[in-house]
Amino acid sequence: MPIIFKRLVVLMRAHVDKASWQLLFMATLIHMSVTWGLLWLSNESALLPLSTFFYYYVVTTSTVGYGDFSATTDFGRLVVAIIQIPFGLALFGVLLGKAGQFVTYWVRRGMTGEKDFAHLQNHIVIFGWHDVRTKKMVDYILGDNKREDRKIVLAVTEAMEHPLLSYPEVAFARLTSFTDDEQLSRINIERADKIIIDGGDDNQTFTTALKLSRVVKSEAHISAHFLDDSKALLLREHCKNVECSASMSAEILVRAMQDPGSSRVQEELLSTLHGDTQFSLALPAEVSCLTFGDIFGYFKQHHDATLLGVAHDINALDMDLNPPLDYNITGGDILHYIAPQRVLASEVDWSSLCSKNSF
Repeated sequence: MPIIFKRLVVLMRAHVDKASWQLLFMATLIHMSVTWGLLWLSNESALLPLSTFFYYYVVTTSTVGYGDFSATTDFGRLVVAIIQIPFGLALFGVLLGKAGQFVTYWVRRGMTGEKDFAHLQNHIVIFGWHDVRTKKMVDYILGDNKREDRKIVLAVTEAMEHPLLSYPEVAFARLTSFTDDEQLSRINIERADKIIIDGGDDNQTFTTALKLSRVVKSEAHISAHFLDDSKALLLREHCKNVECSASMSAEILVRAMQDPGSSRVQEELLSTLHGDTQFSLALPAEVSCLTFGDIFGYFKQHHDATLLGVAHDINALDMDLNPPLDYNITGGDILHYIAPQRVLASEVDWSSLCSKNSF
């Protein structure tokens, strides 16, 4: 018995020291009950109905005091002056302080990247932070006015605070490692739909891509950026579900020298913020009777879009650029095109295209 009593005292002391929500709730409930009981003894019948008492208790204890309900007997006024307001006001202050701490705690967790995002689904995850490049990537993602509305999670390993607080679409997660299963579960990587890996160096990008290629869902798409072409080639050999890009500064410089204006063309093709942009569109599975020429004319006439080529997988490892007009296209193929804005599959009259081609 003494041991049980001792544990009970220790437990209560822990709640008191922390001013826990459980303790505050119990203290408020006891104070309300005592106040109601004393008002009942004072014959304050107008204040005793539960709906009235709750309103009266909150208004009076917080010292707002509208005056529509108040104690009328001498003993009732004594109860209000000695028991209700002094003790209630102290509880009210502690509750406000606790609520302020709670809000500050959650805001702080969001800024320091400690929040858990295991509830997210079909979201975009960006691994790595670079002062200029990462913000541009987010701007380009949000610049697509027909994009699917989903959360963007920025995951970093550096000791830093949320660098994109002005973007409500972007959540921030600070991980200890990009390859630890427990850390990756915090951002629910298994349910992510689009992933960009832009690590601090090629080694981090390589190991992260190697890890993620085995844990993401089958339909997820991973993009990894490298400075070293050899690492990009090596990753392509081992991870078919990762699209690797490498720095093409040398190619762009030479092309700009040989064909002036080429670098500007590259900028326009890749930016969703201004001008025509390069997009892709997966053909519905039921499409099986079209040629490149059929779609080329339709896209230009109805969507002001110019077809560039056809890929047979999501990473475009097998792509035919500028194929002949009689090139056959089937469901599952991916069209790459230039247009002022994205063309959705639902905006294309596939049945009309197929019926015209069947005659």
